[in-house]
Amino acid sequence: MKSEILSFSVCELKKLYKKKEVKPSEVVSLLLEEIYRKDKDIHSYLYVTEKTIEEAKRIDEKIAKGEELKELEGIPVSIKDNICTKGMPTTCASKILENFIPPYDATVIERLKNAGAIIIGKTNMDEFAFGSSTENSAFGPTKNPFDLERVPGGSSGGSTASVASNLCFASLGSDTGGSIRQPSAFCGVVGMKPTYGRVSRYGLIAFASSLDQIGPITKNVKDNALILKVISGKDKFDSTSVEIMVPDYINFLEKDLKNIKIGVPKEYFTEGIEKEVEEKILKVLKILENTGAKIEEISLPHTSYGIATYYIIATAEASSNLARFDGVKYGYRTQDYKNLMEMYMKTRGEGFGEEVKRRIILGTYVLSSGYYEAYYLKAQKVRTLIKNDFEEAFKKVDVIVTPTTPELPFKIGEKKDEPLKMYLSDIFTVNINLAGLPAISIPCGFSYNNLPVGVQFISPYFKEENILNVSYIVENEIKGGKI
Repeated sequence: MKSEILSFSVCELKKLYKKKEVKPSEVVSLLLEEIYRKDKDIHSYLYVTEKTIEEAKRIDEKIAKGEELKELEGIPVSIKDNICTKGMPTTCASKILENFIPPYDATVIERLKNAGAIIIGKTNMDEFAFGSSTENSAFGPTKNPFDLERVPGGSSGGSTASVASNLCFASLGSDTGGSIRQPSAFCGVVGMKPTYGRVSRYGLIAFASSLDQIGPITKNVKDNALILKVISGKDKFDSTSVEIMVPDYINFLEKDLKNIKIGVPKEYFTEGIEKEVEEKILKVLKILENTGAKIEEISLPHTSYGIATYYIIATAEASSNLARFDGVKYGYRTQDYKNLMEMYMKTRGEGFGEEVKRRIILGTYVLSSGYYEAYYLKAQKVRTLIKNDFEEAFKKVDVIVTPTTPELPFKIGEKKDEPLKMYLSDIFTVNINLAGLPAISIPCGFSYNNLPVGVQFISPYFKEENILNVSYIVENEIKGGKI
């Protein structure tokens, strides 16, 4: 049984601890062995710590004494490498931060630790979260556990691959334009992007500050609800976090869907969706109908402007945020320079990868004198129109359903030299970040060649319980062979 434990969910592992059927130290040892055996092919981790065994042994003693365990006590969790972890490297998968070890924990890490979670290591990602495939890492790409020739999605590809391949029990990722949901769909796991302000961003190395959110990546919906509750809530270190009650999300699971109105936006079911993806989403709609939900077609008329709007706003904010990486106080510094300006230029030229440079240049351009109003200001106005579309839609429906991605996981290298094609991978996810809404991706079956497909549920602000409940019911129906 011990080798099967790694495939268990967080909630299942908690039950084993309670019954004293397995020790946390045994689970951590098994997990480390599996990481060393399996991850050389997948490359989901950039850093793994063995200090976790000592941590787990202390929890063994608590269990032996019959003491009550905290919500996540003894649960090994992986963390995306743009979330600060005290005493562990946090590199953003970039050469410019290769040896950076933060002197503090991000708020979400503090909250995980306070709940007893064991941080097993840091996961690979697209450099500074710029990408949709985890090919842009300075330390090499992560591979999809379902097919090692394909990408796991991005930018949280290391986190989703570590969960999908049972190399941790849950993970934290960040989502700026779909970076939790798109790789969750590609790797067949559950990924939540909470409402903007639900989870503290303190200690998250910023990509685009008005879009970024940290969220949980798990094996099932119940685990997602559990971890979301632990990491949510107001934080005095993040002025954008919101003072609003955090419900116990697990209590909202299993509510029936009678009288729940599900909106299907016609703009999301157009040309460009792969046939097998569309087939699975239509089957999910049938499941929802059979469980009592009312399906209604809706319109989100400004959908098509999302990608252009996103890539103006996100690159503008990124160019501003990345100005801090100059080789002066921390991170990589070039060896060969004659003056300060040359040191800046060479450090950034050598330290940043191609995609990072591309986005800094784009962002600097749209903010520059003479172009600010034509691009950035106009994009902010369109962002408001996109937000208004969702607000109007939620006057009629409770939850919106869409595909998470228009495609199945693509092959490594397939889009590497075509950035515009890569950017279109996020076509169904970016608008949710522009609007600041919560959304979740859950697995909804497999293609004919065994590649995962994801479905996305979106709800009004701070109504994560709505999408968790719908997801939980759909998940159980799918497990019951209804797809």
